Amino acid sequence: MAARLKKGKSGGFRSRQGLQTITPNAAGIDVGAASHFVAVPVDRSDEPVREFSAFTSGLHALADWLQACGVTTVAMESTGVYWIPLYDLLDERGIEVFLVNALHIKGVPGRKSDVLDCQWLQQLHSYGLLRRSFRPDAEFLKLRTYLRHRGTLIEARSSLVQQMQKALTLSNVQLHLVVTDIVGQTGMRIIRDILTGNHDPNSLAKHRDYRCKASADEIAEALRGEFREEHLFLLRQAVDLHDAYGAKLAECDQVLEQLLHQVVQRHCADIQRPPLGKPRKKPQRRPKEAQFDIRGPLYQLTGVDLTAVPGLNELTALQLVGEIGVDMARWPTADHFVSWTTLAPSSRITGGKAKPARRPASAHRVAEILRMAAMNAGRTTTALGGFYRRLAVRAGKGKAIVALAAKLARIIYAMLRNHTAFEDGGAAAYEERYRARLVRNLERRAQDLGLQLVPAA
Repeated sequence: MAARLKKGKSGGFRSRQGLQTITPNAAGIDVGAASHFVAVPVDRSDEPVREFSAFTSGLHALADWLQACGVTTVAMESTGVYWIPLYDLLDERGIEVFLVNALHIKGVPGRKSDVLDCQWLQQLHSYGLLRRSFRPDAEFLKLRTYLRHRGTLIEARSSLVQQMQKALTLSNVQLHLVVTDIVGQTGMRIIRDILTGNHDPNSLAKHRDYRCKASADEIAEALRGEFREEHLFLLRQAVDLHDAYGAKLAECDQVLEQLLHQVVQRHCADIQRPPLGKPRKKPQRRPKEAQFDIRGPLYQLTGVDLTAVPGLNELTALQLVGEIGVDMARWPTADHFVSWTTLAPSSRITGGKAKPARRPASAHRVAEILRMAAMNAGRTTTALGGFYRRLAVRAGKGKAIVALAAKLARIIYAMLRNHTAFEDGGAAAYEERYRARLVRNLERRAQDLGLQLVPAA
């Protein structure tokens, strides 16, 4: 039943009925690095706001107090990583935890404190005004943790490649100008030989791989430099660390392979999938790519071949599954999913008119993955590539990448939700459909003006 409205002194309307308490057993927690402030309903304790230490004993005391107060649901902000141990403990105790985005909660201006924050969270949560953040299931959460750690190893290893190139440049060795990748087969053989004491350019050029575009003479000319002791020390340190990170990366891949097979066996033990077709192209096992088969287990887990989508390789598809899982029912429609990825523009409607609004700034990991996939898909001769190029001419490359990333999000949602395979007609078919749509629009406008559109002879 809707609340009755009464006209106020200012001429507007106000409700006779205020906010109703929907969840009376709600509590609010302001998470901190050293301590957590907890607020419960005022009728549950003589001291409704308490502070607990972030130590394990303090977390258990916090959970015991909440259960003693009859609290069944808790709201907390996603502050750094300090909330994770408390979240896991409360979840084990059977308390429903609402992890909310701090940007969605605004306190009273000028009254900022830890006590007020936890009370504000408790009040909003009791009224049912908070929306919980998405968190995947425990199995996919474990997979996501390993994948994110793998990304950290890749970033650290990439910085070491820059240090190696800097050390070579200080010695005036222009190896990066004659080889595509200095940590490839040709580059690493040359660098390791340099560290053994061989500084003869012609001898070093013999390490050239047959696939290298530069000739042996060009490589030898680029390797003439002045090898000083301090520069060689920097180079040796960078190479040793690069090898160490490579070993850790291989170890992480082994754990990921075992975990992926365990998830597949647990979810798809009794499910029979149709045979998986051949990939569009042979996967390239580059050093930063996973060195094990992902496409087969991922197909058994999802029921679709995500690598068939332009711009997605095996590792990118696995990262997406690790971030969102395989149950797309959490998002009612594709629009909800795109909005969750922050790829949809924010809507502002005032006075019945849509106002221009910028897309919200976000470091969403799924959005980052989709934007990188969109950059790769924009270079292909597929329908998605044609869409990107047409939009880039009109709106710019930045907006075209975001629009293509949103389109990829809709495609992935449909594939995982409906278990449908991806089909692409190519850029030529897309351009033909686009041209037919333009012709239909012109014919409609001509008909409205009382004219007739006649094709040219």
